[in-house]
Amino acid sequence: MYYFVFSAIVVFIVIGVLYIKSYYDKLRWAKKQLIKIQEKWGKPVSARRNFDLIKIYLDSEDSKNKLSAQTADDLDLISVFNYIDRTNSKPGKQYLFNLLHCPTTELDVLHDLDNDIEDLNMDIPGRELLEVELSKLNHPDAYFIADLFLRAHEPVFASVINFYIKVSPFLILAALLSLIVIPNIFSFIFLLLLFAYNIVIYFSNRKAISGYTKSLPQLLVMYKVAVALVKSGKFGQVPEVKRSLTSLRGLKRALKFVNIESGFVNGKSDIAYAAFHLFKLLFVIEPNTYTSSLKQVSKYREDIKEVYKFIGRADTLIAIQSIRDGIPFYSKPAFTGADGKIEITELFHPLVANCVTNSLYTTDADMGALITGSNMSGKTTFIKALALNTLLSQTIFTSCAKAYKAPFLKIQTSIKTSDNIDEHKSYFQAQALAILNIIDSSSQKEDVKSLVIIDEIFRGTNTIERIAAAKSALSYITANQNFVFVSTHDLELAQLLDEDFVVYSFSESKDGRMLVFDYILKQGLLKNTNGIAILKSMGYPEPVIDEANIVSERMMNKYLV
Repeated sequence: MYYFVFSAIVVFIVIGVLYIKSYYDKLRWAKKQLIKIQEKWGKPVSARRNFDLIKIYLDSEDSKNKLSAQTADDLDLISVFNYIDRTNSKPGKQYLFNLLHCPTTELDVLHDLDNDIEDLNMDIPGRELLEVELSKLNHPDAYFIADLFLRAHEPVFASVINFYIKVSPFLILAALLSLIVIPNIFSFIFLLLLFAYNIVIYFSNRKAISGYTKSLPQLLVMYKVAVALVKSGKFGQVPEVKRSLTSLRGLKRALKFVNIESGFVNGKSDIAYAAFHLFKLLFVIEPNTYTSSLKQVSKYREDIKEVYKFIGRADTLIAIQSIRDGIPFYSKPAFTGADGKIEITELFHPLVANCVTNSLYTTDADMGALITGSNMSGKTTFIKALALNTLLSQTIFTSCAKAYKAPFLKIQTSIKTSDNIDEHKSYFQAQALAILNIIDSSSQKEDVKSLVIIDEIFRGTNTIERIAAAKSALSYITANQNFVFVSTHDLELAQLLDEDFVVYSFSESKDGRMLVFDYILKQGLLKNTNGIAILKSMGYPEPVIDEANIVSERMMNKYLV
């Protein structure tokens, strides 16, 4: 009897010490996290990101506004996301990544987003406390919360195994009690056999339940974080979330052991978590939790999704303000009717350090624009910046410009087209297919007009057919009232498209053998080229350079307009 009392006292002391340690670990972690949050504000966060997990939520999205894989790649959206991702949680990353790929054409949606950004970021100390709360969901396992509402859940254990999993903890307790009251070899062997079989169950079914062992503890963390955010009352959509949180109380009660585990995970106590992990292993807690909570998870999938979106949106709202505070300047876009024009003042690309700004104003007479320029002069960067700012305006309501005014547009691009050996496609065939997709998706019947961005159209075939095909395709696209911006070295296109397209150019000056680029967009055809200058700097023979200059001058006189 004394042995039992002594053992109980020791257990209570150990638990008390671990609890106190966990409590102070949480306080220290929160203080460190607050300092990190304050230091990273307005700055890109350098970190390794698992895009296979980040895109889980995006891959489930079935939206007509979703960017094509081609356009996402053309605009370097992975690099763009790495730059703008200032979120504190894994659901926040997934939500922002999805938002960035799904531009909206609804003005009310963008205005609601902007109003929530201002409301949430008005109280800086309060916002920082929310960021600390959100960072509790920065564990990699939090990526798997989305799986709880994105797919249906089927049982994986046979009914006999389910029954054993439920009674196993009681059998273990009975064996332990028998050892305490009357120590005997039979109870000890029975206990060892139970532990051994439980270990077998755990490891043999680990893969089947691994998703739940990752997502369910984080679900409880998400519940607590959502409650903290709702209590702060700093932004809207709370009524729906409150109802979902009320519904999830039943699921929370069903996950009592998961709730304990989430406390250990957040407390960052390695000793306590290791002890609890051993406890789970011997008492088959994870399989037991899985079998008892699976029906509850299926029942509350929509509520889980509602709370997940609430968390992700809150994190994204904070991240957007950090982006706005971190770039040199920005503007909130103004959207016109479908017949409106594009008017952008001092546009820049956020990923280009010390980017030179350029302005663009279209008119009724120039729905299309040819961008000519020397190699490395900035024409591709400019058309990418134009498309990217259109995307940012229609997703995070933030333009990297001093003023942005345009109608809602569908973004379509052909920039990074390459040949495909596996599919036996040449560069020309690959780009021809991409441009055909653009033509099919930008017809007159489309409700939203397109912003079409093409780099070096139909490169890869002979000059005559390239120019002929480019002229006809571009005229067809602009005839449907779409905005078309094309970078090209084909000066002949400027003459053929004179009535439909305005011509812009980027140029450079020579300083000895050095080429100096100003990266400033100028109206009119390119008058200077640098291809021959590059050949000269590489040491080509003088006769080759002289003849190339003569032929170039002759052709320029023919095609200048």
